[in-house]
Amino acid sequence: MTILSEFKEFAMKGNVVDLAVGVIIGGAFGKIVDSLVGDIIMPLVAAITGGGLDFHNLFVVLGNIPDGIPRTLDALKKAGVPLFAYGSFITVALNFIILAFVIFQLVKIMNRMKGVEPATEAPATPEDIILLREIRDNLKK
Repeated sequence: MTILSEFKEFAMKGNVVDLAVGVIIGGAFGKIVDSLVGDIIMPLVAAITGGGLDFHNLFVVLGNIPDGIPRTLDALKKAGVPLFAYGSFITVALNFIILAFVIFQLVKIMNRMKGVEPATEAPATPEDIILLREIRDNLKK
């Protein structure tokens, strides 16, 4: 078997194709969530907290700012000033939480449409109940 035929066999397996489709759709879905957070949720958060609050522009300067450089995140990054840009992290973390919640809801809807009920385990029987059942069974003998 040649390398080319082995690669073709590998690439055409169902799991690889499914994974490729998932990655492509996931990338597009990530852009939708970025837009949702940046264009809808963050402006609402800014309005609720008194306007002007923009997580992306929250940072702490860790070095010296050269003269004539505006004190904005983009300008300081371009100037090579070391920054602790915690606002960017908050934005990315918020994107992740929203994305995870949306995917969770989609999976629930898909499972409902398929008729798959969520697996529920019976709660473990408490030890005292088990002992009482053993005593009952022994008394019946």
